[in-house]
Amino acid sequence: MSLFPVDIASQAEMIIRDFSAAGLMVSAAESCTGGLILGALTDISGSSAVVDRGFVTYTNTAKIEMLGVEDATLARYGAVSEETARQMVHGALFRSRAAIAVAVTGIAGPGGGSTDKPVGLVHLAVKSRAGRLTHRKMLYGDIGRDQVRLATVRTALGMILELAQA
Repeated sequence: MSLFPVDIASQAEMIIRDFSAAGLMVSAAESCTGGLILGALTDISGSSAVVDRGFVTYTNTAKIEMLGVEDATLARYGAVSEETARQMVHGALFRSRAAIAVAVTGIAGPGGGSTDKPVGLVHLAVKSRAGRLTHRKMLYGDIGRDQVRLATVRTALGMILELAQA
């Protein structure tokens, strides 16, 4: 029995099955999800053949040191931005053996939001070794911290599957 809702477990199973069959690995750079994306993947038997590594980079310093996010990007756009998500996913991909990486940064709440960046705003990015990159800006709304985090995991796993099938 999975720790995650059935739909998330199903997505994770598809990734583990498809990536394992293709001999591909995945990595993740997570901020607001705190490791839940890789948690969902490693909940599946056989994940050791697919999951390379994860980076939980909750602070700006961690994003800089572990992923190579530029100080200037954080200063200009903030941690929760498309630009930061793109640099995070690039860092996760090229600091791992993964064929595809995913990155998420957002505001899960209940506090921390603003008019420009409300609670429930999450930026996600996936990138492949072939250079394909997809970004998605999600506005989940102030639906509660747990629900924002789970919604982000669903979106991230879906984006991995979409990029792998492209």
